[in-house]
Amino acid sequence: MRSGILAADSAYKAIVAEGKGEDAPVVLSDYEAAFKNSQIYKELHEVRNIRPSFHTGLGIWGGMAWAGLDSMILKGRVPFTFQHKDPDHSMMEPASMHKPIDYPKPDGEITFDILTSVSRTGTNHAENQPVHLRLADSSVEIATNLPVFAGPEQKFCPAGVYEYVDDDARPGHKRFQINSQNCIHCKTCDIKDPSQNINWTVPEGGDGPQYVDT
Repeated sequence: MRSGILAADSAYKAIVAEGKGEDAPVVLSDYEAAFKNSQIYKELHEVRNIRPSFHTGLGIWGGMAWAGLDSMILKGRVPFTFQHKDPDHSMMEPASMHKPIDYPKPDGEITFDILTSVSRTGTNHAENQPVHLRLADSSVEIATNLPVFAGPEQKFCPAGVYEYVDDDARPGHKRFQINSQNCIHCKTCDIKDPSQNINWTVPEGGDGPQYVDT
């Protein structure tokens, strides 16, 4: 939320105070400086090494020890930054290497079905707006992600945006369906898609989830 406020301040300054944007694209040149001078950067910088430490030679137990030391005492004041060895999407393994998980059905008290959970986010997108979830190659999901990874999009998406449904035009085959109106903008698909074929873009008009206190 705070980063959004900083971005809005930078946009206001560029468009209103400096009069940019009528004849050329608006470049928020002072946003990065504002971010680095904010409390957000300080907090993120302090914890930058905690999660990556588990993927170093320290292992799980060493990573736990480092996480406690770094978060409680060092506060990120070290002259180095651990790096993840591999991008998240490359760590997904073929479905043939694992047994399917038999999840219990939602009980309506502690756990809930996807449609109920999505409805509580208040998410909304205009029906006639351009789809903000775009595929670099529309054949990849059916050709690769479904046979190799058992259609991970319909599992890692928390809002039921992606589905593999029966293809009426080709009986016995599946087609990849995107229910973009359900998107709650978590960007998991952009990060976790093993083929890196899904590109999340900003939706038109700022549509999306509208969380409220209940």
